[in-house]
Amino acid sequence: MQKYCLNGQWNLEYKDEKLPASVPGSLYHDLLVAEKMPDPFWRDNEDVVRPITDAGASYERNFTLPKEMLAADQLLLRCDGLDTIADVYVNGQHIGYADNQHRIWEFPLTNLHDGENTISVTFHSPVDYIRAKSAEVYADGTPDGMVGYPHIRKAHCMFGWDWGPRLPDLGIWRDISIIAVDKARLTSVYVTQKHENGHVALEFAPEIEMIADCCCKNQSQYKVEYKVTAPNGEIFTGENIVINNPELWWPNGYGEQPLYTVTAELYCGDSLLDTWQRRIGLRTFTISRDKDEWGEEFCYVVNGHKIFAMGADYIPEDNILARMNPERTRRLLEDCVLANMNSVRIWGGGFYPDNYFYDICDELGLVVWQDFMFCCAMYELTLDFEANIKAEIEDNVRRLRHHASLGLWCGNNEMEWHIDIGVWKYSAAQYSAYFRMYEHIFPEICRKLDPQTFYWPASPSSGGGFDKPNDPDRGDVHYWSVWHGLKPFSDYRNHFFRFVSEFGFQSLPPMKTIESFTLPEDRNMFSYIMEKHQRNGAANGKIVYYLAQTFLYPSSFETLVYASQLLQAEAIKYGVEHWRRNRERCMGAIYWQLNDCWPVASWASIDYFGRWKALHYFAKRFFAPVMLSAQEEGVITQNTNINAEHWNINKAVKLSVANETRNGFEGTVHWALRDPHANVIKQGSQDVEVKPLTSLWLDEMTFDEASLFENYVSYGLFDKNGEHISGGTVLFCMPKQFKFADPKLSISVDGDTITVKSAAYARSVEIDCAEGDLLLSDNYFDINAGEFSVKILRGEPKLLQLRSVYDIK
Repeated sequence: MQKYCLNGQWNLEYKDEKLPASVPGSLYHDLLVAEKMPDPFWRDNEDVVRPITDAGASYERNFTLPKEMLAADQLLLRCDGLDTIADVYVNGQHIGYADNQHRIWEFPLTNLHDGENTISVTFHSPVDYIRAKSAEVYADGTPDGMVGYPHIRKAHCMFGWDWGPRLPDLGIWRDISIIAVDKARLTSVYVTQKHENGHVALEFAPEIEMIADCCCKNQSQYKVEYKVTAPNGEIFTGENIVINNPELWWPNGYGEQPLYTVTAELYCGDSLLDTWQRRIGLRTFTISRDKDEWGEEFCYVVNGHKIFAMGADYIPEDNILARMNPERTRRLLEDCVLANMNSVRIWGGGFYPDNYFYDICDELGLVVWQDFMFCCAMYELTLDFEANIKAEIEDNVRRLRHHASLGLWCGNNEMEWHIDIGVWKYSAAQYSAYFRMYEHIFPEICRKLDPQTFYWPASPSSGGGFDKPNDPDRGDVHYWSVWHGLKPFSDYRNHFFRFVSEFGFQSLPPMKTIESFTLPEDRNMFSYIMEKHQRNGAANGKIVYYLAQTFLYPSSFETLVYASQLLQAEAIKYGVEHWRRNRERCMGAIYWQLNDCWPVASWASIDYFGRWKALHYFAKRFFAPVMLSAQEEGVITQNTNINAEHWNINKAVKLSVANETRNGFEGTVHWALRDPHANVIKQGSQDVEVKPLTSLWLDEMTFDEASLFENYVSYGLFDKNGEHISGGTVLFCMPKQFKFADPKLSISVDGDTITVKSAAYARSVEIDCAEGDLLLSDNYFDINAGEFSVKILRGEPKLLQLRSVYDIK
């Protein structure tokens, strides 16, 4: 099979104007490059830019196909991504219609010239499309999206979400090419693995598509030869290949990620017709739903080991799709690994990422929870819609099923739960469609095309059939009582979910990011522009609500930004540490959300520009393979009303070591009761031995002698060599009530090392770089007076600034 790439320079026709365009790309991107459109992310330009796609657009280019391709038995135009409602023409002849961004479209070519040819793709308004469909049949969805978005197979979040703008772009957003097929082609190969007795048996199921009009019409005339190349270069061949002493693939933190290359070659006689090549990892992966004393577990089982999933929910990296690229994605995913994550969940309201996303996850050991792209919406299952989504699911299962990182397929995001609790309005036909789609069509396709990968009907779910979705004792849950329900952080400790696939807390993005979309006069949390970049209607008020509980009132906007990020980080830390302490009962903590698609106040731990918020630094600590955490008793867990008639607060700390590795851990826990100057009042230590993949509780310590507002506890875990592994500090009161001493912070730089000096206890020390961006090995850390050093991982240390909780006032 031969391929002729049509990527590159095209011509764009938009409103009677012709402009240069890039493919893959999008209309918004091309107009930005041509300076025909303002930056949609600046201030409230979204409202100016949104209607641009209402006019539609056409893309066109000329091409000359090599003569040897023209002689092929079949020519196909292959479109890996058309966004979304499009008519395709070649040499003025209409050859196809597309109406699904998530599909691969192929159209036969029968009218090509021996010489120059012309291809054009006309895109129609996605907004006109959903408005027309919505006028025919109402389909409910999130109020943050544009009315009618469920009617189009396009990333739902492009029509607006509670963290994203309403910018429904259009264009040829993935590769486009012409393929020439002689006799037959190898469309896919399903590789299955059988692990037993120290070896892996690989079996191959090829999918051969024969050309109807060619001379070889019988599949027996074709043969497929297989070759597997090991990471060390050793080559295995045969129809069924057995690999002895295989190098197993592990998620990040549990082992290495060796990848084997599988090559399949399709022959007719001695003629090589087509080649299929992919990388695979040798591993077993399933979900355990075994019954136990708490109900029914839900956990990843990799190579026979039950692992605790640690990660975040991924959304599209940009609302303008042309800006996404492998380099940007790799940095984001490498930043997940830097934060000790082993998992990412691909949320169902965006799109299926490109192949390189999964390749990078394979290399880094990030397990992918893959939602199908159905989210927060009711769907009308007409015959055409059913055929369309079947093709979508089949395309993506075939495309992704070989990846070592693929953990499970999930039918949808929040549909079962929200129907069950009455969030969505729906007709009887739409209710019936739910069962047909997620409990029949999708699992049937997965059983047929990828039976070795686990299928889950929805997130959250207890297994389907509206059997108590979001049950705390079964399946996965989305927990939002902290944040949406205004519960205190301590409420996390009331819940021992089996697997938490969504929970979150918002913050403002870093100041540099705020400056990218505001004027100085906009920089007030409740200004019009700041609220345009805050898509959750009550969110800024919620941040202030929690701020009032936790910190003193910030005297500057910059300090408010810092305080909001600490709130977010402390909230998620409170939940994750609790669930890790209760490993076995809970086996996963995937927080909402990893990233942003534009500069915005949101739940993300990494903002649109790739800047780490405090949460991502906290995640590096609370997702550490071996982690020491403190379950304290104090004001937040007992009574925050300082005017209560009987305000007696028990002061206690119970430490726990979580060991999320396949090796045992031996070390020593040190703790100390300290005053605001970090002077030690009382201290102790305990040797610990923690078995692999377990958590260990230490005995509770009470501190009746401690001053509620003037004493805190520091704790640290050290290995047998005396190296610091994990630790932190904990207060008995809210930070706003603690009598901090002035830490008199100072900073020095020596090569790639930054050292902070503190004269007293300094909580959540931020090192901020006023010029440029800086990624550090640690940030937002506590210092028990003295010095603390960090390494520079990325960027230049220019105009460094320091602050701590002492400065929130």
